[in-house]
Amino acid sequence: MEGKIRTPDEVYGAQGQRAEERIQHLLTMFHDSFPGGNPRLFSAPGRTEIIGNHVDHNGGRILAASITLDTICAAEKTDDKTIVILSEGYQPIQVELAALSSVPKESGSISLVAGLAEAAQHFGYRIGGFRAVVTTEVIAAAGVSSSASFEMLLCAVIDHLYNGGTIDYAHYARMGQYAENRWWNKASGLMDQMACAVGGTILLDFSEGVRYESVDFSFDRLDMDLFIVNTGKGHADLSAEYSSIPHEMHEVAEALGVKQLSDSNEETLLSAIPSLRKTLKNDRAILRALHYYEECRRVDEAVEALRRGQTDRVLSLINAGGASSLMWLQNGYCCETPGEQSVPLMLALSERYIRSCGSGACRLHGGGFAGVIMAVLPRAERKRFFDYIAAYAGKENVYVMGIRGAGAVELSV
Repeated sequence: MEGKIRTPDEVYGAQGQRAEERIQHLLTMFHDSFPGGNPRLFSAPGRTEIIGNHVDHNGGRILAASITLDTICAAEKTDDKTIVILSEGYQPIQVELAALSSVPKESGSISLVAGLAEAAQHFGYRIGGFRAVVTTEVIAAAGVSSSASFEMLLCAVIDHLYNGGTIDYAHYARMGQYAENRWWNKASGLMDQMACAVGGTILLDFSEGVRYESVDFSFDRLDMDLFIVNTGKGHADLSAEYSSIPHEMHEVAEALGVKQLSDSNEETLLSAIPSLRKTLKNDRAILRALHYYEECRRVDEAVEALRRGQTDRVLSLINAGGASSLMWLQNGYCCETPGEQSVPLMLALSERYIRSCGSGACRLHGGGFAGVIMAVLPRAERKRFFDYIAAYAGKENVYVMGIRGAGAVELSV
């Protein structure tokens, strides 16, 4: 359980006062809803994808990190085989563990909770009833993994209340993926869940299951801030667009005679392009496969640059990855609504600012097609860039954050 139980000071650092206010608010909500209870506290962050856009589902490599926006809950074990979750701003959830089949699929958070309960049983872990109150600062439907944050939070609850903190983070992620795949019918990979579960900056390798290693990196060390800018329309209704990317990459892999792109290489793809254009009749799929190989190479180069202290190289790789997402992966906007291009527009405005100040990076973030962008700017530019981009996106849609060292944890208070 080393690292799975942390103090609020360890988790929140300089944000401790704000965290204490949130925790007290959470406990008040819990005791108002469940008088006489004795809850335990849990936290799971959202995540940022530094480099590695849409490569996890084909066995790729990703540099990702947890962020300082999180979901927290107060939870207490019960003996009635019922999960009750009161989430601030959302409808109450009640799931009977003895009647999971009665829960409708693809019906929002209740389906996800039922899916996680089934996943715990599927992977051989213990589960029982609990009641919980949840509140979050993770932006919903905007590419920073609010759903994965919620999933990993509940995995931590199940782990600590019923399994003694013995479930490894890779199985947290598999449980979340199981729930999304089978109960949401969403073709999600494992990146979001792993980044939220493990914490800090991590190199993820999905070529054989899921492997990860911690990377000693934060934007704080560069004296830079991470901005997440919500560009508007979320991608809650873009499942078909989102799912087309792994589908098309797998089409190319199959045409190359392998299960996933990680089982082949870029040279093989390049030599096969003339025949692939004839058989697939889908140039976009080929471009997306090329993005896959180039993006994995950028991840490797970024990790090596970090080890050598070449921070400027990391920023240039972030920019290159962003350009590849727009031009090769083509997830900047939805083809059916070409007039809605909030992501490319906010990136164009950010690029102009970065050129003017001489340092920084920006890129599309998350699943794409809508949602958020990320930008990395020198700390001295914090207020100026915030005001600049807020004039276009709205100040309520601009978030300044950093990389958080802790993942899905129980808070000891």
